[in-house]
Amino acid sequence: MTLSKKLLTSLAVCAGLSLNAATNELVLQTNKPGAPIQPTMYGLFFEDINYAADGGLYAELVKNRSFDFPQNLMGWTTFGGVELKNDGPFERNPHYVRLTTAGHRDKHTGIENEGFFGIGVKKGEEYRFSVWARNVGQAPAKIRVELVSPESMGETQTIASKEIEIKGDKWTKYTAVITPSVTDAKSVLRVFLAKPDNAVVDLEHVSLFPVDTWNGHENGMRKDLAQKLADLKPGIFRFPGGCIVEGTDLPTRYQWKNTVGPVENRPVNENRWHYTFPHRFFPDYYQSYGLGFYEYFLLSEEIGSEPLPILSVGLACQFQNPGAEAHVPVDSLQPYIQDALDLIEFANGGTDTKWGALRAEMGHPAPFNLKYIGIGNEQWGPEYPEHLTPFLDAIRKAYPDIRIVGSSGPDSEGKQFDYLWPEMKRLKADLVDEHFYRPESWFLAQGARYDNYDRKGPKVFAGEYACHGRGKKWNHFNAALLEAAFMTGLERNADIVHMATYAPLFAHVEGWQWRPDMIWYDNLSSIPTCSYFVQQLFAENKGTNVLQLTMDKKPLTGAEDQNGLFASAVYDKDADQYVVKVANTSDTPQQLVLTFAGLKKKESITDGTSYTLASKDLDLDNIERDGSMNLNIAPVKADITVDGTKYDTTIAPNSFVVYRFNKK
Repeated sequence: MTLSKKLLTSLAVCAGLSLNAATNELVLQTNKPGAPIQPTMYGLFFEDINYAADGGLYAELVKNRSFDFPQNLMGWTTFGGVELKNDGPFERNPHYVRLTTAGHRDKHTGIENEGFFGIGVKKGEEYRFSVWARNVGQAPAKIRVELVSPESMGETQTIASKEIEIKGDKWTKYTAVITPSVTDAKSVLRVFLAKPDNAVVDLEHVSLFPVDTWNGHENGMRKDLAQKLADLKPGIFRFPGGCIVEGTDLPTRYQWKNTVGPVENRPVNENRWHYTFPHRFFPDYYQSYGLGFYEYFLLSEEIGSEPLPILSVGLACQFQNPGAEAHVPVDSLQPYIQDALDLIEFANGGTDTKWGALRAEMGHPAPFNLKYIGIGNEQWGPEYPEHLTPFLDAIRKAYPDIRIVGSSGPDSEGKQFDYLWPEMKRLKADLVDEHFYRPESWFLAQGARYDNYDRKGPKVFAGEYACHGRGKKWNHFNAALLEAAFMTGLERNADIVHMATYAPLFAHVEGWQWRPDMIWYDNLSSIPTCSYFVQQLFAENKGTNVLQLTMDKKPLTGAEDQNGLFASAVYDKDADQYVVKVANTSDTPQQLVLTFAGLKKKESITDGTSYTLASKDLDLDNIERDGSMNLNIAPVKADITVDGTKYDTTIAPNSFVVYRFNKK
């Protein structure tokens, strides 16, 4: 990533503003702290779409490492004497390959893996190769592991190589660390049966990871992507999806019990997104389950967020299955309910329990302290509350302190939304998951969405949202700006809104099916989008309590007479600071006069800091439409000074600014 000229150009938005800017007096009531802002307020929603897990956050570089895709050798090229076998050492991954002689001294036997859009490696960095293998022949045997740069113009394509001796006829895990001599985003992995090749060697679970993963975990996360999650300071981490929780059909739904235990014995699952969009079709998109529930819980703990797992309610994707025959009858839900109870035990149970013992065996004896669980995703109709009810009864009986998240369906309003909210109140769901993939006009009209919600019912989880521009369904600055405007309404209503997560989170530039997305990446690098920076600015400046902020005694919601302004304010008790967030969605600069009301006689505002996210080109973002990644737009930090109890400034057109004020 480079700081391009476009970023430097965007900074000019903050200067040279019109002297004819409209004047807007904002009154901040400092002496009446309102509702507490939940630690979970701003967070992350992860779904394995756009190659977000395998090929993305999960750092494994080998595709189909256990030869158990439905087309067993998908992702692999074989040469010489290679035979596929199905009586391997791992019950749920039974396939492996047998390497035998190529039949001539100048012929070679081996396998080659293409990775995920190639295998990205960096010069001088270490990569850990591992394989389960055995020597079932009579002769001594070695394999030669190579990283290969197919497009190299050098004398050799090989950029890293190491031999491993395979000893004995028992399945054994072998490892080797290799270090490439060049950087290559599109290398491949080759494993040769080394000469002389009169041996017979079996290979299973062929794997390649960077040694330098997030926190050094061997079955770990890609470091740059996990770091970007940590940098968002998320309060909640929802996983593993979305629609993959439902599955196109129930056999292919995400099943958490298949994702724990030894990674070698986690079965492959069909990804619901690999065929969903024929116009963005990826028939090799499966789930290795290497990134499973243990890894999700561990990552959540390490980035400082509360985990929020979502489980199937026994309904397959209703978009794809309109008939009742695709779903589990209510009287047959017990295995699904038991999965939910067992998951809570896996997360929180003592080491003397079945599932708590497995967690300890995997490396985490202490509980993960799970507090929330979601049952169902974008379900709707009477079948959803009918299915949800026995889950609620069972979980509340066994674990009364667990807070349960229900759903208001796939729409932000309308028939299903209006039906499900009263049902969630009747069932006393703790939170209700609302989803908003909507155009600009919707976001501009939602500044006061939560002002009149029932304060006595369930709390709100804004679980999936992103501005989808009409005719511009890609990442661009204006979409992020309108998301910021919308989020001021979430913050102002923090007494009812307890969680909010943008979606989707990740996208590979060569493997996306859905956009916009928050973080884009290729095999070697990644880029935060403008939407990412909006989320980060809110999360880093969420404060502890809502403060009243008005203009003409009304909250700033983008109403017709408010000059396109949306705003919220909070008090940060820990820093003893006031924080004001303002989005100017108009095309003209706006003069702001911020009055600090309610200060004690000897109190005044002295100085502070502002963070401005702005762009003259509203269609620009850091992921460009051709897939290139450039840091065109990023927040700009500046010091500000205040005279007593008023702060005068001008906010640029189409900009989002966070102001932090100190007092004395």
